[in-house]
Amino acid sequence: MIVAVKGTVVYKEPSFVHIDVNGIVYEVFISLQTYSALPQGDVKLFTSHIIREDAQLLYGFLEMGEKKLFERLIKINGVGPKVAMAICSTYTPSQFGVLISNSDVKAVQKVPGIGPKSAGRILVELNGFDMDILAADSSSSTASIAYAQASEALEALGFKKDKIAKVLSSCEAQDTPTLVKQALKQLQTL
Repeated sequence: MIVAVKGTVVYKEPSFVHIDVNGIVYEVFISLQTYSALPQGDVKLFTSHIIREDAQLLYGFLEMGEKKLFERLIKINGVGPKVAMAICSTYTPSQFGVLISNSDVKAVQKVPGIGPKSAGRILVELNGFDMDILAADSSSSTASIAYAQASEALEALGFKKDKIAKVLSSCEAQDTPTLVKQALKQLQTL
């Protein structure tokens, strides 16, 4: 079982990253939250190693809270890694915890690939699950919080998530307002 990968990023896209670990390059699937906070150069990702009949897949996360959320979600009947990754891409663990505690079906349905039945099942399955563990465990630095807030603000303005993630990864600011300003300048040139 591979629980973490530490190495150099050699290629990245919004849905996956290639990490060179001492000459072996691993393909690790990531959420948009992780993509937008991914540093250049060396990186350590907490991973969930999923073994199927036809493939061995690695799903990586910068924060342990996001990994725990992903692993809890894939235990729900009808929720596979793709849907769990879509949830992790749409909401941070703390944001998702708020949705669960408020039983907000409509917000869960905003995740691509989740309909009314799936949203209801997820809420029922996670009812009583201590979502504070995810928020407390996540090493949410101010920079990653700023990236998440900037991403939400840009999405509210109508920009697509993949473009937002790509632009935010090239911004150097550490606070939300400056990140949004820098990203808007870049998004206007696209």
